[in-house]
Amino acid sequence: MPVNTKAIKGRIKSVGSTKKITKAMEMIAAAKMRKAVNAALDTRTYATLAWDLLVSLSKTQKTQLPLLAVRPVQKILVIIVTSNRGLCGSFNSNIIKKVSAQLKNPAHIAKQIVGDKELPGSENITIDVVGIGKKGADFAKKMNYNLVAAFTNMTDTPSVDDALPIAKMAIDAYESKSYDKVIVAYTDFRSAIFQLAKLRQVLPISEADLEKMITGKEDLEKQESKQKNLQEDTYLFEPNRLDVLQTILPRLVETQIYQAMLESAASEHSARMMAMRSASDAAEDMIKELNLNFNKARQAGITQEIAEIAGGAAALE
Repeated sequence: MPVNTKAIKGRIKSVGSTKKITKAMEMIAAAKMRKAVNAALDTRTYATLAWDLLVSLSKTQKTQLPLLAVRPVQKILVIIVTSNRGLCGSFNSNIIKKVSAQLKNPAHIAKQIVGDKELPGSENITIDVVGIGKKGADFAKKMNYNLVAAFTNMTDTPSVDDALPIAKMAIDAYESKSYDKVIVAYTDFRSAIFQLAKLRQVLPISEADLEKMITGKEDLEKQESKQKNLQEDTYLFEPNRLDVLQTILPRLVETQIYQAMLESAASEHSARMMAMRSASDAAEDMIKELNLNFNKARQAGITQEIAEIAGGAAALE
């Protein structure tokens, strides 16, 4: 058999081994995706209602609490939720591009909306980054942002315990006025084939988060329409309003960060599953093409051998 057919056969074997690996990774990612999606969907309704409650309380609260305090922005904390590993398509690159594009204009994301008024940020805005996942931490280092903390030991499906230290750090820093705004950047799970990178203002609690300010007034109007059903007289406070708010506000902030981690986990496993499926399909197409080339080369070798035998027989006559 000619040498080139041996090389093609070795290539087929190599691609076949790669296909087995990518297929196994696809099945593992699919199993993790189902678990992560169920976790995200199970808490999504609660997180949404918690956010609505936060917004309603911030609009009706007369006593100024630390987590409701709105001040001109001089320093921003950005919590970036990414993965620890690659091989998940454009999952990490999408959220990193989104964050990078928004942080190029810090004055824009530093705007605060109080009622009908807009508070502009200061001219010199400092940005610190908390990385959840190695990719986010690497991005902060590469772009020379001040990386104040990195959480890289997260499980495939984050738990509440994973979110608590991150939320506590953000809450304590905001209450001590170390930061004037806290933003979480995460990937919102929509379906197995579509995930959306988003930025959301976590602190201060206000009637419009960062994503609504970026996307325009239409979403803000929808949010305001929803808030009409959440008036002050909807809630009964025991023992008193202030004690309840001081207890519930940190818990609801923790919920928002936890939900962002769950959404990102579901998005990551979905993106990895689709990336491995595409790799398996590409390997299958490559094997088909290599088999065709192998058969052509083998046929050409057989034809050449027959021609050589016929030519030798003719020479002996």
